[in-house]
Amino acid sequence: MGVLESLFGGEPGLGVGDRAPEFALPDQDGKVVRLADFRGEKNVVVYFYPKDDTPGCTKESCAFRDQFEAFADVGAEVLGISSDTQASHKAFAAKYRLPFRLLADESGEVRRAYRVPKSLGLIPGRVTYVIDRE
Repeated sequence: MGVLESLFGGEPGLGVGDRAPEFALPDQDGKVVRLADFRGEKNVVVYFYPKDDTPGCTKESCAFRDQFEAFADVGAEVLGISSDTQASHKAFAAKYRLPFRLLADESGEVRRAYRVPKSLGLIPGRVTYVIDRE
């Protein structure tokens, strides 16, 4: 899968056309989600965000929620990734009625693979990638 575009986040490490690193992470319900599961089927919008239930992250997640049907209409799957736990994701998704999966990257391994920059050198950054189905 190649990265088509990156939004919201300065200078992300992956560029347009770079192959998106594979991942397998648990969602808020404990189901393992693999990027490879979407190959040949759907484009994937992956947004990395710092922390559940904080003002900026809530606003960002609710913006994806509010546009969820538009993403679905063009055959795109939305996935949010942060280092929060499954339990935190479950509560966050329920509180704000998020219709998409939130993935728990507790070790930060996927964030590093995607070379997501840190804000101020400390805080996990915000980056959104659109990954094509191929």
